[in-house]
Amino acid sequence: MKFSKQFSLYESEATNFIQSLKGANPKLEQSQRDGRALLWDKAPIDLDQQKRNLESRVAQQPYVYQTKG
Repeated sequence: MKFSKQFSLYESEATNFIQSLKGANPKLEQSQRDGRALLWDKAPIDLDQQKRNLESRVAQQPYVYQTKG
């Protein structure tokens, strides 16, 4: 679907704001990538290590504050 020239030149306020923000702070995109890597990008899961961790868990009693005596 093709729009006329009138619509192809339009830029929203949000687009203008983001472009001006990136122009004022050129390191913004890299800092966003670093933050994403810190919080979301994780190392691959080692299945053998995960299996050993699950097998070595100690079962917890149903009510942890009750003494056995």
